[in-house]
Amino acid sequence: MQLFGAVDIRGGRCVRLHQGDYGAETVYDDDPVARAVDFAGQGAGWIHVVDLDGARSGQPDNAAVVAAIAGAVDVPVQAGGGVRTAATAEAWFAAGVDRVVLGTAALRDPGLVRDLARSHRIAVGLDARAGDVATDGWLQGSGRPVLDVARSFATDGVDAFVVTDISRDGTLGGPDIEGLASVLDAVAVAVIASGGVGRLADLRTLAGLEGRDGRRLGGVVVGTALYEGRFTVAQAVATLAGDDKNI
Repeated sequence: MQLFGAVDIRGGRCVRLHQGDYGAETVYDDDPVARAVDFAGQGAGWIHVVDLDGARSGQPDNAAVVAAIAGAVDVPVQAGGGVRTAATAEAWFAAGVDRVVLGTAALRDPGLVRDLARSHRIAVGLDARAGDVATDGWLQGSGRPVLDVARSFATDGVDAFVVTDISRDGTLGGPDIEGLASVLDAVAVAVIASGGVGRLADLRTLAGLEGRDGRRLGGVVVGTALYEGRFTVAQAVATLAGDDKNI
């Protein structure tokens, strides 16, 4: 199970939002590239980058920063936020991004996901509020349940689903275990957990989560807990590997 170190970008800076609220922002670093390099250097298996400005505007507003991160780290980069067209996705892949996350575009243009997934690593972002998938930087509801959207892409060649419980994101209050288990049971595609991790115990729980067919989570996105010093990247990686007896 991989650790995805979260680097959320707004106005060129590294920030975290509380429950997806753009009015509840904490700035952690003026240099997102340096933060990504630090996470990678400590052992994070992936860097998970979100262009928060782009998620709202529908344009890749922080594309230059995303590209700089992809060029600076020696681990895979997964990036999303504002990717609404094939041209934007292709530009990010050309810049070195390994996997592009489509959220709003997946709801509005499912054909785009299917077309890109034929030749690229594509993840579908399932950002849930009260069980329904949200769009436009989590500001709009789609009226479609998470499992409905997941099943609609389950056989289209997508690389992963990034599942976020918006009500838990940035809260450190623990992940949505029940919701993640339901997605694991519903699809055979890799599932990446996001939102709510606040303790190493949360990571142990996620690492032990098992679907009906024995499938486990492919990874977990961690942000606020790392920025707040709840634990280190190295401790998180060891915990996910089951090698944390002395932590």
